[in-house]
Amino acid sequence: MGKTVPWIYPVIMLASMATAVLLRSRTPQPSGLTPGERWKIALGAFCGAMIGAKLPFALADWPALLDGRVWFENGKTIVFGMVGGYLGVELVKAINQIRVKTGDSFAVPVAGAVAVGRLSCFVAGCCHGVATNLPWGVDFGDGIHRHPTQLYEAGFHALMAIVLAQFQSRGMFRGQLIKLYLIAYMTYRFATEFLRPEPILASGLTGYQWACLVLIPMFGLLWFKDARTFANPPKTDRPLTVLENR
Repeated sequence: MGKTVPWIYPVIMLASMATAVLLRSRTPQPSGLTPGERWKIALGAFCGAMIGAKLPFALADWPALLDGRVWFENGKTIVFGMVGGYLGVELVKAINQIRVKTGDSFAVPVAGAVAVGRLSCFVAGCCHGVATNLPWGVDFGDGIHRHPTQLYEAGFHALMAIVLAQFQSRGMFRGQLIKLYLIAYMTYRFATEFLRPEPILASGLTGYQWACLVLIPMFGLLWFKDARTFANPPKTDRPLTVLENR
């Protein structure tokens, strides 16, 4: 690849956010929420994602963490960013006693936004894979042809956005779409981590792979818990929508 034009990265990131807003506006929204509650949930998702994406780097650099520099430097992880966004939403809902299920409304917009956002990693030459002799290997400036894992991942998230949209339109996996997406991504990331030059943490696996081994069962348990809730909804004085109860 040639020298990257500095403004391309922020433009693609803005396009990623615009994609999220556009898809969000076209995605069915849960009923029973006030405009204020919707804004609180959206803010919780954004702040949780930003904090989660930076948290591993912050914890690994205590001096930068203490003086605040780490939050403004390069370095983010999508794995913890997505989990942070999920937890941010759940925290806001718990504080405000919001019992409406909201995950389905985030699944397609997040998948579409990440698909676009990963293109910024490609043009910046970060998050690439290991060396390869395959014809589509890309030279990111060091003379070595590498797996364009950024494009692999962009394709994965774009495909997931399409699949999740189809599931949503057909009423499949109601209340579980965001967990389905996160479990699918963790599985994908575990498998493709072997193509990335990440340091080995233990037993031949990287830190991200170990994180996936923890997070996949965690979201599986949340899926099971929600499935039981849907099967045995609590008694109430009014009918519940399929998006309620968490």
